[in-house]
Amino acid sequence: MILLPRYLCVLLSVFVSSGVQQSAAQSRPHIILIVADDLGWDDVSFHGSDQIPTPNIDDLAYNGVILHNYYVQPICTPTRAALMTGRHPIHLGLQHDVIMGAMPSGLPLNETIFPQYFKKLGYSTHMVGKWHLGFFAWQYTPTFRGFDSFFGYYNGKEDYYDHMTLENEYMGYDLRDNVSVRHSLDGQYTTELFTTKVEDIIKQNNNQQPLFLYLAHLAVHSANPSQPLEAPDKYVKRFPHIQDKNRKMFAAMASALDDSIGNITKTLKDTGLYNNSIIVFTTDNGGPAAGFDRNYASNWPLRGIKATLWEGGVRGTGLIHSPLLEKSGIIQEGMVHVCDWLPTLYHAAGGNVSELPQNLDGVNLWDTLSMGTASPRNEILHNIDPITQTAALRVGKYKVIIGDVYKGKWDGWFKPEQVTDGIRPDHSSQDMRAAIIECGHKPSNASTNCKPTKSPCLYNIKNDPCEYNNIANMYPDILKELLSRLDEYNATAVLPWFPPDDPRADPKLHGGVWSPWVNLTTL
Repeated sequence: MILLPRYLCVLLSVFVSSGVQQSAAQSRPHIILIVADDLGWDDVSFHGSDQIPTPNIDDLAYNGVILHNYYVQPICTPTRAALMTGRHPIHLGLQHDVIMGAMPSGLPLNETIFPQYFKKLGYSTHMVGKWHLGFFAWQYTPTFRGFDSFFGYYNGKEDYYDHMTLENEYMGYDLRDNVSVRHSLDGQYTTELFTTKVEDIIKQNNNQQPLFLYLAHLAVHSANPSQPLEAPDKYVKRFPHIQDKNRKMFAAMASALDDSIGNITKTLKDTGLYNNSIIVFTTDNGGPAAGFDRNYASNWPLRGIKATLWEGGVRGTGLIHSPLLEKSGIIQEGMVHVCDWLPTLYHAAGGNVSELPQNLDGVNLWDTLSMGTASPRNEILHNIDPITQTAALRVGKYKVIIGDVYKGKWDGWFKPEQVTDGIRPDHSSQDMRAAIIECGHKPSNASTNCKPTKSPCLYNIKNDPCEYNNIANMYPDILKELLSRLDEYNATAVLPWFPPDDPRADPKLHGGVWSPWVNLTTL
C-alpha cells in the first residue's frame, strides 16, 4: 500500500471536489427568461388572434406548455419585482404604480434576486432590456445586483430609435452597456438591437458554464408621446389587411417581437444550447387597449386593460418551452403566478428549493409544468393597493374585486380595431391548438351589475372568464370568505414606497443622460 503525503491528499480532494462542482454546473440547463412589455391576451395567435400572426411564439407554445390560468401584476414594476424576487409586491412596498425616472425608489436592497441565486449554482448571468426596478443609486442597478452584464435601459420606456426617455417633465438618454452610456447606437431599432445582443451572448457561451439570460423587451410598450408607436416599414407592410393606422403599427411592433423570439430560438439551436435550455415567455401585464397609454394592444375577449384588476389587466400571456419537459404540446389549466418562476426555475436548475428564503410567495411548479400534474396553487392575490383603495383576489374558481382605479372608464371589453362584431371575422386561419377563451352569453347588464367602488363584486372565473356576471348577492358566504382572506393578506403587507420626484434626477444635471443621482455611501 502506497501512502500519499498529507498535502497531496488535500490537493487531490480539492481537485476532485472542484471537478464535481464544475461538472454539476455544466449539466445545469440554460435558462432563457423573456418578458414582453404590454403584450395583450389577444396579441398572439396561439390565443386565437387572426389579426397578428406570431408563428415563432406559437411554435414555442404549441411545442411547449401554454399557461391558460397564468397571472401577472397589472403594471410593469410590480410584475418585474415579483419575477425577480419570488415575492408579492405587497411584501416589497411596490404594490402601487410604477417607479418613475426621477423617483428615489427601487427594489429593496435587502431582497436577493434571480441572478444572485443562480450565481450560487454556477451560472453566468446576463440581462438585456428594460430594468424598471429603480436606479436612483448605483446599488439598485443590474450589475450591482448579480448580473454579470447589462445592456439596456433603466426606465419604463424609451424611443425605439433615439433611445430618449420622457418621464413627466424630464427628458434624457437611456441606453447603457453595463454602466457605460452607449450613444453610438442611436438610430438602431430597439427590438432588433436587443435581439442581436442576446444572440451575441448566446454565441459567446462556450457551454462550459450554464447561462441565465434575462431579456426584457421594450416591445410592445409605447414610446414617448410625440411618437408612441414605432416599427420599421418592413414590418408595417406585413399588415395590409389592418386599415386602422394605430393597430397596424402595433401589429408591426408585435411582429418584430415575434421575429426576435424566432431568431433567438434559432441561435440556441445553432450553438448547440437548445437541447439543454428552458425558455420562458411572459408578458408583464395586460395590454393597454383602445388608446390607453397611447397604445393599441388587445385583451379581447377579456374585460379591462393594463393597470386594472379585471382579467384583461392581470391574466397574462405565458408559456414554457424546453426539450427537458416530460410532457409538451399541452394547455396547462392550473394556476400560475409570475412570482412562481423563481422557485420553479431554481428547482429545474438543480437548486434545493428548501434553501430559498421561507418568506417567498412563489411556489415550485416544476412538476406541474413538466409533467402536467395538478397545480398546488389554489389562490392568487392580484393586488392590494392602499393608495387607490383597490384589491382583487382569486381563490379556486372565484374572484373578488374591490375598488376601481379609473372609476369605470376602462372597465369594458375592448375589441381589437376592425373587429366589429362579437366574434372574429375569420376563423379559417385559426390553429385548432389555440388556447381560446369562450365567454358565453353576455347579459344586458354586464356593464352595470358590478359597482366595485360601492361594494365588492364576485365572479366565477372558471365559468365566467370574461366577468359578465356579478354573483356577490347569490353567494354571500363565499364573498365573506374571500374578503376575510384579503384581510389576512393585508395584515402582512408593507406600506408602498412611492416618494415624489426628486429634481436632482433631471438628466440636464447629468450630461443629458438618465443616471443615478444619490450616493448611498455618503448618507
